[in-house]
Amino acid sequence: MFELLQKMEEKQFYHQIQRVLDSLPENFSILEEQIDIDIQVKYFETANKIRKKGNAEKYFENRDELFQPEIDLERKRKILLAIAAIDDVKAFRTLEKFVAVAEGEIKQWAVLAMQESRMLIQSSLLEEQQVFISTGLGGKGQKLRYYVVFINRKQNESLTATQQKLLKDELIYQINQYGGEFESMDFSEGFSTVLVMLPLQTDLKKVFRNIIDECNQYGDFLDDDMIVTNVKVMSRNEILEMLKKPREEDFDDFEELDE
Repeated sequence: MFELLQKMEEKQFYHQIQRVLDSLPENFSILEEQIDIDIQVKYFETANKIRKKGNAEKYFENRDELFQPEIDLERKRKILLAIAAIDDVKAFRTLEKFVAVAEGEIKQWAVLAMQESRMLIQSSLLEEQQVFISTGLGGKGQKLRYYVVFINRKQNESLTATQQKLLKDELIYQINQYGGEFESMDFSEGFSTVLVMLPLQTDLKKVFRNIIDECNQYGDFLDDDMIVTNVKVMSRNEILEMLKKPREEDFDDFEELDE
């Protein structure tokens, strides 16, 4: 969906995305599973090609091939895309059955197909267009999962035990205030990383600014900048590369990159 990076260049993107979130209908679904963004992009690009050619019915007729180990993965991907486009409960049950036994990348593909099938059937039954939101890190219910990197003022040092406790306690407090969920936290030299879930329409900038401001009343040990993404869990090298890039001083420059 989008990636949020606090370094930042064009704050109008933040306000545009916020307006979109504020206008969402009540009926929307969030993909719960963590599925690689590249796989999601490939899935929808391939779906458009197959469906434009009108091949969905042909592939659907061969849905039993999904469960045959000798069938190559590329063909199975096309069959999954075809089944997802059929407005039939039997199609959904086929996908549900395959997701239960699939492994590896093809399972991620199958989960996307099952979600698309579910949305198609719901739209038909309710006679109302359903909104489907997917991000690399997934979510639960009406909450999205975010990966956050808090940057130390002294990037060649780790936080002290007291500072770690203060940051974790303040994070959990603020997340709870907004109806979110704390999942995990790790401390490294130069930065701290967390996984949290927050309701879709949460003002992310306000939440994380509150955390930094509160912690910095007790030693000013956190940088004003941070990294917030719902695309993926970043490796240490990726974080270090990000920190090397020029960053704006003003926190209000809060850029959002569409995925």
